[in-house]
Formats: sequence, C-alpha cells, structure tokens
Amino acid sequence: MKVLVTALLTAMLVLVGAAHADILVRFDEGAPKDRFTVENVGNCLLADAVVTIDLSGSASGLIFDVTASGAGVEVFQPFELVSGADLLSALPRVRDGDNRVDLALRSLGPGDRVAFTVDVDDTVGTREITVSGSEIEGAGVVVTFRGERRNASFARNAEARVPIVCD
Repeated sequence: MKVLVTALLTAMLVLVGAAHADILVRFDEGAPKDRFTVENVGNCLLADAVVTIDLSGSASGLIFDVTASGAGVEVFQPFELVSGADLLSALPRVRDGDNRVDLALRSLGPGDRVAFTVDVDDTVGTREITVSGSEIEGAGVVVTFRGERRNASFARNAEARVPIVCD
C-alpha cells in the first residue's frame, strides 16, 4: 500500500510540474465576418509549430468563402489576419472553397493569440451563411510540434483544446 501511495504521489508531482502549451481555438460566428482565435492557454512557449484548422470533419460541410464567385453563398469575406501577424513565420493562403488553413507559428508564448476573420459557409444545411456551434462540431484542430501531431475536435461550444507538453 505504501509503495502504491508513493508511486501515485510521484506521478502527481511529475504532472503538476510539466510545462504545457495547451492551444485553445475558438470560433465566433459573426456578421459579416466569422472569427477564429488561436491562443496558448498553457505555461510555456510553443515555437516552430503549425496549427491546422480543418473543417472537413464537420457534419455541415463547412468551407471558407473568400471570393464572390465559387463555392460559397451570398456574402463572402477574404481571409484577414487581425492579430498576431508577428507570431507567424508565413502568412497562410486561403482559397475559395478550402476547408483547411495552416498557421505556421514562429512562436506562441503563454497568453499569446493569433486571430483572423473570414467567412465560413455551411454547404449541407439550410442556413448556409450562418454557422452555429453545433455545425462546427466535429471540425478539427491539429498542432504539429517537434515532429508530433496532437489533435482535438471542436465541441458544441465552438472550441477545441489541444493539450501539448513542452518538456
């Protein structure tokens, strides 16, 4: 029993001391622009990583609508980086009808954010220009860091949290 308690306490201390760069991605439906925010809610620096937002897993067939002609409907909005440009190593390219975007991070420290606006359309439902939390549910976020891939799916609250251990 004493050995078991000691092992449990040791494991708890290791977990408490581990450095995390958990990545929280939030989707906010807006008119006329939708917004994605990528934030490091952990306690260590995430450097030379790629955060991929992949809408292909959504039940609603979500796509980026960035031009007046193409796959989207009615209103379109081009991809616009609104914060964190200095944290990226390259600006992403988003074409009309794409369902994924890669954000190449130079560095993302604790509390740092990258945010962008774009129009997201539903290609399956009847409310094509409005995307609710349930419609983005199942879309994914992949973080590639130090050769490893970690992923999470958007929940009904339009958030995805990817746990990353930095040690």
